[in-house]
Amino acid sequence: MKLFSANILILAGILICFSGCKKEEPISKVPSIKFLSITPNPAVKYQDEIKVTIEYTDGDGDLGENIADAKNAFITDSRNNVIYEFRIARLAPDNANIIINGQLIVNLAPQGFIDDNNITETTTYSIYIKDRAGNASNTVQTSSLTINK
Repeated sequence: MKLFSANILILAGILICFSGCKKEEPISKVPSIKFLSITPNPAVKYQDEIKVTIEYTDGDGDLGENIADAKNAFITDSRNNVIYEFRIARLAPDNANIIINGQLIVNLAPQGFIDDNNITETTTYSIYIKDRAGNASNTVQTSSLTINK
């Protein structure tokens, strides 16, 4: 009986050890982003620069570009579907094949109104990024931004 109890205890200990081991999910080579903030909110029409902060992760480190006219970050205004294009500077050397993550702040020029008869407008922005291999990230939406006259 003691041998049976000892075997049960050993088996239970092994099961507990293995249940504590968690397989890490591989990080995708396709970049992923998460919206963090938009400031200032509210903003003053034609006066306040808008700062959008996102968090990024890229499994192979090929995010960003050193070519000055390259565009790899895209922000769409929900009011009129205007797409603002930006360049993310290279974040890791070519062929580094490393996981990179961090935060990016994109500065939008001061915003106007779609209808100048308004005294306030509200908008959201959709954002996605692309890596050097052409992989597009998920698209995230900002919280609402109020623009005042």
